[in-house]
Amino acid sequence: MSGNHHHHDHSHGGHAHGSGRTLMLAVLVTISFAVVEAVGGWLSGSLALLSDAGHMVTDASALAIGAVAAWLARRPASRRMSFGFQRAEVLGALLNTLLMGLVVVAVTVTALRRLAEPVPVAGMMVMVVAAIGLGVNILVAVILLRGEQTMNVRGALLHVFGDLLGSVAALGAGVVIYFTGWTPIDPLLSLFVAGLILVSAFRLLKEVLRVLMEAVPQDLDAVEVGAAMADIEGVQTVHDMHIWTLSSRERALAAHVDLHGLERWQEVLPRLQELLRQRFGITHTTLQPEDATLREACRVDPACGAPSR
Repeated sequence: MSGNHHHHDHSHGGHAHGSGRTLMLAVLVTISFAVVEAVGGWLSGSLALLSDAGHMVTDASALAIGAVAAWLARRPASRRMSFGFQRAEVLGALLNTLLMGLVVVAVTVTALRRLAEPVPVAGMMVMVVAAIGLGVNILVAVILLRGEQTMNVRGALLHVFGDLLGSVAALGAGVVIYFTGWTPIDPLLSLFVAGLILVSAFRLLKEVLRVLMEAVPQDLDAVEVGAAMADIEGVQTVHDMHIWTLSSRERALAAHVDLHGLERWQEVLPRLQELLRQRFGITHTTLQPEDATLREACRVDPACGAPSR
């Protein structure tokens, strides 16, 4: 009998492929309109439109990064990469949050300059382009929401929702400027959107860092998992347990399982796997069976486990 057991479900390849195609479709739609919006922003003099265009270019980059990460996640495990490339989507999400931070800084600096030195803005052109942009962002959001909700897709959605807010802000700025001529509304609304994006980016960053630090998934209680495993008939205790996240689709667990006799392991093992998969969504398990009776005997006689001469 082998000393430990390793189980892994390899069903994630097709999902990664689907999320990659979804992201690439979103890239094409996003980059196409970013050019239109940039031209409109330059002609109208609107910071809200220009920042939203820059945001959409960043979105396209983020979506492309996500598509590449989804492709990498499909690659099989190797000798050097024993877990495969599942963490590629986590790194993609991390890069996306950093790109968003750069956009927020750029928009904030430009907006403060505009507040100090207002420039004329063509309100009607801003309204028309922003209204079209709003429709494009809604289309991209629908495309992503229909795809699989991996961490990378959620990161891409963060960008798109920020863009959607940017289009709303630009539309509002255009309306105010067209009817009142008050140009400070343009940089003010840009600052408001930058703040919303920053909050959302920080939330995604926290999720990514939890994965990279191999923390227990936020919706799991390690004590509850251990207690549930110990409730399986034949299991005495569970110790040295570790739970972490490989990717948005993969959770892993490693633990030592004390049994009332190792002869029961073949019966207990599938029950533990089923419990972890069905109740806690843990599909990658490494379980080490140990004889509780022998452990107790060795506490009394430390020489029990020594090799005979």
